[in-house]
Amino acid sequence: MPDMVMVSSTNIEAVGYDEGTQELHVRFARSGETYVYTNVEQWRFDELLRADSKGGYINGEIKPNYNFYKL
Repeated sequence: MPDMVMVSSTNIEAVGYDEGTQELHVRFARSGETYVYTNVEQWRFDELLRADSKGGYINGEIKPNYNFYKL
């Protein structure tokens, strides 16, 4: 698992990115569960970190476009 970065969000507690596997790890605040989104490009992770709304970015740009699994 990559190092997780705490983010300012009501829905997302922390995110991490593994460049080698192109996996985006997202830990949700309410459930505490971590989901891994696969084949995510580095630029997507960079955009996520810059997004004003992390939850909005995940819901609009990541969830509809990438496969995922729950850890």
